Parts: sequence; structure tokens; C-alpha cells
Amino acid sequence: MTIRSTAARFLGASTLAFAAFAAQPALAQDVDADSSGTAEAGAGQLNTIIVTANRREENLQDVAVSAATLDASTVRTIFDAGAEITALAARVPGLFVESSNGRAAPRFYIRGLGNTDFDLAASQPVSVVMDDVVMENVTLKSFPIFDVERIEVLRGPQGTLFGRNTPAGIVKIDTVKPGDEFAVDGSVSYGSFNSISADGGVTLPLAPGVVSLRLSGLWQQRDNWVDNGFTGEEDVYGAYSEVAGRAQLLITPGDRLSILGSYSIRDLDGQSTLFRANILGPGDNELNENYDRDTVFYDAGGRNEAAYKAEIASAKVDYEADFATFTSITSWANSEGRSRGDIDGGNLVTGPGFIPFPSDTQDSIDLDQFTQEVRIASAANGPVQWQVGGFYFDSDFDVTTIGFDFPPPVTVNHTNESWAVFGQVTGEITPALKLTGGLRYTEDEKQFAVTQTSFISGPDAQERSVKDERISWDLAAFYDVGADASVYARVASGFRAPTIQGRDVAFGSAPSIATSEKIMSYEAGFKSEFAGRSVRLNGAVYYYTIDDPQFTAVGGAGNLVQLVNADKGRGYGFELDSAFQITPDFLVTAGVSWNKTEIQDDTLAVGICAQCTVTDPTVVLSGNTRALVDGNPFPNAPEWIADVTARYGVPVGNAGEIFAFTDWAYQGKTNLFIYESAEFNTNNQVEGGLRVGYAKRDGTFEVAAFVRNILDADNVKGGIDFNNNTAFVNDPRVFGISARVSY
Repeated sequence: MTIRSTAARFLGASTLAFAAFAAQPALAQDVDADSSGTAEAGAGQLNTIIVTANRREENLQDVAVSAATLDASTVRTIFDAGAEITALAARVPGLFVESSNGRAAPRFYIRGLGNTDFDLAASQPVSVVMDDVVMENVTLKSFPIFDVERIEVLRGPQGTLFGRNTPAGIVKIDTVKPGDEFAVDGSVSYGSFNSISADGGVTLPLAPGVVSLRLSGLWQQRDNWVDNGFTGEEDVYGAYSEVAGRAQLLITPGDRLSILGSYSIRDLDGQSTLFRANILGPGDNELNENYDRDTVFYDAGGRNEAAYKAEIASAKVDYEADFATFTSITSWANSEGRSRGDIDGGNLVTGPGFIPFPSDTQDSIDLDQFTQEVRIASAANGPVQWQVGGFYFDSDFDVTTIGFDFPPPVTVNHTNESWAVFGQVTGEITPALKLTGGLRYTEDEKQFAVTQTSFISGPDAQERSVKDERISWDLAAFYDVGADASVYARVASGFRAPTIQGRDVAFGSAPSIATSEKIMSYEAGFKSEFAGRSVRLNGAVYYYTIDDPQFTAVGGAGNLVQLVNADKGRGYGFELDSAFQITPDFLVTAGVSWNKTEIQDDTLAVGICAQCTVTDPTVVLSGNTRALVDGNPFPNAPEWIADVTARYGVPVGNAGEIFAFTDWAYQGKTNLFIYESAEFNTNNQVEGGLRVGYAKRDGTFEVAAFVRNILDADNVKGGIDFNNNTAFVNDPRVFGISARVSY
């Protein structure tokens, strides 16, 4: 089945379905929120936070799920210095994000569950949903964040309403939509290394109440600032230039019907991650004398160039009948690009350290994705609320791996077709007690073939196919113990579909397969506001077990990317989100999570590093040393994550204020790979930022000086183990100035 024929079929069906309900009266919205995703509160009170965890707008305090949000102002602050999506790491409890592919292919983790696979075909258990469109492939997950209304992080399995590949949770990004009034929002910042970040949007009511257009865009750029110590060249690495844009057209021909069309583009001209040879240990995880933030020692990599483009088009149709709202969401996405890197992080002549052989590779992708969702949701003003729907997903992409000068080019093709039907119902048992239950049936099929072979891969297409069908479900109870306090409990199941990994074909190894991982999660929590709604305290404890968890054995001395299924895995911990409106001019937020994960498989043995000090028990299998990983934590699963923000304003006249805003993120000790070693783990890490400036109290104007990574911390963010003790680090400290407008 082709994407084009499927798209035509679903678009036609959706048009007929909505035409059938063209005579029904409209329903009023039950939540009134502004464009930041918050509803205004009185002086000295916290704003109400609006979330869409149940695919409808609700007060965060009324939802039986552990969720956290980032508003538009906080998001812009995080990205002030031109940062990309990995800057969201540790900004809310339980969320971690990292990448060894520069700005192109991030890896998300929630409650310790993620995937360390760096390949462009990697599957992840955290779904990224932008404006109701699933960003399945890792290159789509890196689509720039701009003109944002809010970001929601939904922790724990979300399989009923959001589908497969959500056993860990969802990062849900909602952008500003067109409205009935002219509006302009924007920010621009300039900082160290000639860093520029400009983000904004304008709403144009073309026919007030009937047609409205929202145009928004992003421009980020930075100059080279890293020297090449091997060639003697100065300022040759570290630059990027990225532009993105979005056009949204909202048509409301009547009170019942709304049609929102969206078209987004991205164009990245940058560089892949700067790997740094032998900067760890040996025998410990400390940065050693080989590390120099401003210098690398490359003899290859073709300037580590990375270039990606993407297009995303979607159409959302809502029709409000007397008893329900009918929704259709159709989307198409294309992503293509390439990235190349000096993977060994140095050179064979001067190192630094011992580099046994050179590694210089490039991966590229050409992807098409189509999705179609139809949904019917009951009116939101009754004791029983329900929704049912169906979802279809189809993707087709090629990944090409090229070595310079080994291995020769090899191209593999991946296709994935999936469909599901789902439903959820919430009933008010008593005025204080609500019960919610959901069910989803999913079928998922993937196919793999080598379409361009080499003398290394062999002449065979090495075709593989995997398929699974699963039922996911959840059950939740929400009980109001008082006017401003509630407790809830939730049991949820989920799964990640079977996966095929074929990158090793380029290096002469067969593709590997992992069967579906199945999660069962148990969660209990509370939500509260007190002291005149000046204090908000939400918390949750959880425990989950996974059958056949999928892990990726990355690297090792054999330089393989192998999928493996462990027998079992488990995780447990807690999350706490809080906010304190200490005075009308002083707001503090704080969050913390503790997460303990464990691999449970006393026979699972994986490849180990080339030069590091392995601390796991080892065995020799077929002449190769392997590490036994039973009892290890999940890779890239920080045990502790914490975040703090504080904003204090001093009134100036009747309309303005001098303000200071600071934000801090803490990442606890983290093991980087599936095995444990003395070198490839990170110590506790802290990064902070500060903004000081003048703002109008109505939010229409702000000018500030800022600094990101204020401590100039050198934090290891990942490693490469197959050749030497290579690692990569965070961005340096950046000073700058910024201005924001909104009217």
C-alpha cells in the first residue's frame, strides 16, 4: 500500500464523514485559556495550567496522570542562546534528552526508559507529538521548537489515546494557533560566538471570525569557535545555521465547523556532534588533560557537516455536533539529510591518546510518513465523557551508510505500517469520584531490505519482516478529598512494537531484531493547591515492569549496533512538581524525580569497550569477552533529576518592572551504556541560566541580558566506546542580550 493511495483514501473518507454531520448545533468550550496554555488567576495566585493529556483541554489538577508543563516564556528562555531540543533535558522531573547526532536525531527518555541507538532508523519508547502529529522518526523528533504555546510531558504509558511506542510517555508540543484578533509575538537574542536566535509569529485575521492566518518562523545561527589542533586551523567547528517556518490557515465557515491547515519547513546547515578522543579516565570518569573545550584534533570527518531538510503538512477538521465533536487529523511529513563525523575523535599521529584505527562515516536518510486519525469525543458537560477513534500510520525511508574509506556505501530500506482503534470513557461516580478506562487495539508491521549492496554487505537483500498485534489499556480513579486537593491511582499497559536494526549490514553483519517490549505500570499520586492558591504541590509514585525490554548494544570493540531483548526490566520512583507564588512579584517553581531502573536477565551478555575498565562480570563467548548486565541500570537513566526556576520583579512606575529570572537543571549520576565501566558514566551535573532586564507588566515588551550555562560547566553528555574512550560535552557558557514583544 502506497502512502499516496492511502492518503487519498483517508482524505476522501474523512470528507464524507464530516459532511454527514453538517446539520448539528454547536457546543461551547468548557475551558478558557490564553495562548500560553494558562488561565489567568487573581493577584498573588498561581495561574491555572491547561493540559490536553486526554485529548481535550483540562485543568492539570483534574487529570489522573503525572504530567508537567513548560510555558512559552520558559521555553524561549531555554532556547535564548540558540539551543536545540536536547536543551529540554532535566527541565521537568523524569525527562532526559541527549543526542550524538548534533541537532538532527535526539533521544528521549522518561522515567529512565529510552533507546541509546544512534542510528537514523532507531525506534524509541517516548513519542513526540507536535500539533497532534506523531513525529516517529528521530529526524522528525528534532524539528525545531518555535512559536510555542506550551510543552507537556506526560509520564508513564500513554498507549490508549496516543498509540504504540509510548510505553515511557509523551512529549507533546503545541504551537500558537490562528485567532480572531491581530497578534504579534516574537523574541530575538544575540550572544557569544555570534549566536543569534529569532523566534516569532503573527496572526492575520483575513476575514474576522471566518478566516485567519498564522505565520511563524525561527532563525538560529552560530559561528565556528572550535580550533583543529591537528591541522592548526582556528575556528573551524561549532557553527550552525537553521531556519524553519510554519503557516497555519484556520477556516471557520460556521459555528460548528473548523478547518486548520498547517505547512512547516526546516532547513539545517550545521555540524554533527564533536567527538573528543580519550578525554575520559583511564580508570575513572573524570575529564583528563586530553580535553580542551575549544580544540579538537581531527584528520577526517569532512568538517563534520550535517544538513537536513523537512516538510510537514497537516489538516485538522473539527465538527461540533449536539452530542459530540468529530475530529479528523491528516498529516504527511518528509525528512531528508545527511551527517558525517570524525567518529574516532582524533587522529592516528597525535591522538590524543591511543587510537587503533580511523573511523569516518556518514549516514543519510530520505523519509516519507503519513498518518490519519479520526476521533469522536463526547460533549464535555455531562457526568459521562467518552471518545472513540481510529489511527493509521505509514512510513517508508532509506538509510545510507558511507565510510571514508571503509565501508563502501550501503542503503537499506525500512517500511512500517500500523493501524489501531481505541476508546476511552470517564464516569462521575459521585461528585468527588471519577473513574476512567481506556482500550486500544494495534497492529504493527515492519519490513526491511538492503537496496544497495557492497562487497562487504554481500549480494543478498537480507529481507526481514516483523509483525505484532497488541491490546493496550489503562484504568484510573480520581478522587477529590477537598476543594483544592485530590488523589489518584492509575494502572496502564503499553508496548513498543518489534524493531529491525540494519546499520551493521554496511559492516558485514546481519540485521538484528527485537521483539515487542510490554510494560505494565502502576502509579498513585496527589494534586493540591493551598494557601489561597499560592502554592501548588503535585506528586506521584510509580512502579513498572517490562517483559522483553528492547535495548541497543551500541559500539563495543566490535563496533556493532545490535538490538537485544532482555528477559525483564523494572523501574520505580517518584516525581514531585511544585510552584510557589511567594508574593505577586515573586514566583518559584521546583521539581525533583528519583528513578531506579534494573535490567533483569542473568544470561544477557553484551560486547564491551575497546579501552575502558569494565566493572561488570565478564564471560568469554566464541572467543569474545562479553559483559553480564543483570542488575545494571537502564542506559542513560539518571537516578535523580531536579529543576528550579525563580522570577522576582520590582515595580517601576505604573506599567513596568525590573526583573530577574534564573533556571537550574540537575542531572544525577548516569550510566551511558548497557554495561557498566569506570569511564562511561557521568557524575552529578548542574547547569543554570540567568536573565535580568526590564519588562512591561502587561507582557507586551521585555529587554534583558542573559547568560546560559552560567557556571561554564564541562559536562559529559555521551560517549563512544568501540575505538577509544571518546566522549562529547555540553555547550559552553554564552552571554547575550534579548528582546521580546507581544501584542
